[in-house]
This record gives sequence, structure tokens and C-alpha cells, in this order.
Amino acid sequence: MSSSFLWSLGGFFIVLTPIILVHELGHFFAARLSNIRVEEFGLGFPPRAAKLAERNGTIYTLNWIPLGGFVRPAGEDDPTVEGGLASASKRARLFVLFAGAGANFLMAFVVFWVAFMIGMPAVAISEVVPETPADVAGFQAEDVFLEVDGVRAESSGVIANIMRTNAGEPVEVLVARGEGTALLTVIPRTLDEYDPIEEGPIGVGLMADPDGRRITRGPGEAFVESGRSMWEIVYLTVSVPSMLINGEISPSEARPVSVVGISQIAGQAAEVSVTNSNLFPILNMVAFISVALGFTNLLPIPALDGGRILFVIIEAVRGRRIEPEREGMVHIVGMLVLLGLMVLLIVQDIVNPIF
Repeated sequence: MSSSFLWSLGGFFIVLTPIILVHELGHFFAARLSNIRVEEFGLGFPPRAAKLAERNGTIYTLNWIPLGGFVRPAGEDDPTVEGGLASASKRARLFVLFAGAGANFLMAFVVFWVAFMIGMPAVAISEVVPETPADVAGFQAEDVFLEVDGVRAESSGVIANIMRTNAGEPVEVLVARGEGTALLTVIPRTLDEYDPIEEGPIGVGLMADPDGRRITRGPGEAFVESGRSMWEIVYLTVSVPSMLINGEISPSEARPVSVVGISQIAGQAAEVSVTNSNLFPILNMVAFISVALGFTNLLPIPALDGGRILFVIIEAVRGRRIEPEREGMVHIVGMLVLLGLMVLLIVQDIVNPIF
């Protein structure tokens, strides 16, 4: 059994399971606050392994498929069931439907906040390629990036983006070297001057700082950065189609992934965290996936929370409910389509792994 498979399996349990469970807990507590009866709250997905308890009309169960959990409200699609979801007011239904994504957003905010206060590993230079802009500028192996063009060098992505944006122009870089610092000026190459598959704009290899220097933030700054990071994830998700059309990203970079692919990504983040003795990579990944899951669930797609929210909004606009049978059929068809797509993505992620 390969180590990558074990890390992916670990990533599944460490990242995906808690995120899905938090999502369902959001629905559960919102239903309780709205006096909507919940018939079952399950840990994992059916088939049922054991009945854990029964309280206030809710059965708590343990199920065999270890994928987060689920909430089964009474009368989910039947408005004739008294005290059920479908018979509740539009405001209560919207509250319950939004609560899952809301719980994911709240979780992401808190996790991002903690992650930024802990601090991410500083980026250091592993090697300087001879006769490149970095070599000419005087960069040395084990230099640690502190600032690039006046911006805090908080990740390799930030460094690379600034270098690409300023190709052909002088860029000032502040690095930590030994016990002191050095201010260097480098002129990044344009795309026609190097092979981006082999090298970056200035010709250095990057690594996490072996001495553990971290880029940390105070509580206030981490609070603001948490909100900004969440907004950037949502904006990036919405921008993907236009970025594909404009050629800003390749189809492979916009590749959709299944739970298998997400587990592979989470597993790599977990491995990096363990290897570098730093929680930032895994916490960052947990928050990222939590935002992505919450936002995706709000999309107006049948069978998802967003699809059900759309039906409530349509009901509010037209003044009467769409027949439950028709709405139920739409959600069933949507679920079948989503399941088919999920199978295809799972096969893709197995045959052609993310890493």
C-alpha cells in the first residue's frame, strides 16, 4: 500500500469528514431553532450500523460509510406533515437551507483565523540557477524571502505572481540571510526568455524555511485576512469560466474533482504539515474546502441546498408553492445527474490522480 494512498485516506478523515459533519450540524441546529422536527441525525452515511440514542423525537445513529453525516428532517418534501420542513414557513425553510453553508463559512473563518495567527512557513531558496536573474542579483541558497516589491512574501504563489507581473522591470526583494537581512534588486524574465515548465521568472528553487521561521499575524490582522481569503476563494470560483475563455488558466488547472481528488489534495497538505511540523498547510486546506463546499451547495442546482432555496424563492415570488410532486421529481433527476457526474469524476481522479 503506497504512502500517497495512506495520506489520501488520512486526508479524507481529517478534512472531508469534519467539514461535511459541520455542514449537517448547521442544518440540524437551524431546524431545532425553527421548531422543525428532525427524525434522524446520522454520523456517517447509511446503511445503519447502530442506533446510538433517541432524544426529543430524534434518533441518533452510527452508519457504515464514514463520510461526515446527514440530517433527515420530517416531511422534507411533504407539506402535509405537521412540524416538518416542507410545512414550515418560507423564512424557516430558507434559514434551515442556508444554515449548512453558513456553518461551513463560519468554520472556514475560524480555521483561517487560527491558521494565520499560527503562521505559514516562510519561503526560502533551495538553489540558485547559474546565469539567471537571481544569480545576477546576488541571491543565495537558504535566503528567506521577507518582502517582494514591498509586499509580505507570505507564500510562493505571492512571490511568483509579483515576479510574473513585473517581468522585465526591477523588483526589490528583502531577504533574511544568516543573522541579518539583504535588499536585492532582480529583473524577472519575460515568458519568451525561459521555459516556465523548467524554471520560474528569476531562476530559483523554493522550499519551506528549514529553520522554521514563520510569517505570523496578530489576532486583528488575522481576522481581516481570514475574511479576505474567503472572499478570494468565492471570487476565484465564480471567475473560473471567464479565466478559461480568456486563456488565463488551462483546462487542467480548472479540472473539477471528486471526493477522491479532494482527499488526494488534503492528504498532500497533511503530509506537508507533518513533514514541516507546521499546522498551517492542513488548516489552510480545511478552510479552503469548507468555503468551496459551502458555496457550491448554494448554487441553484436541483438536489443541492441552492436548488431547494430557488424553489422557495419562486414560491415567494409567484405567491403559491410549486406542486411537491414536481419539485420532488426535479430534485430526484438532479440527484441522479450529480451522482453520474460524481462517478465520472471519481474514475478520473483514480485513473489520473491530482498528484
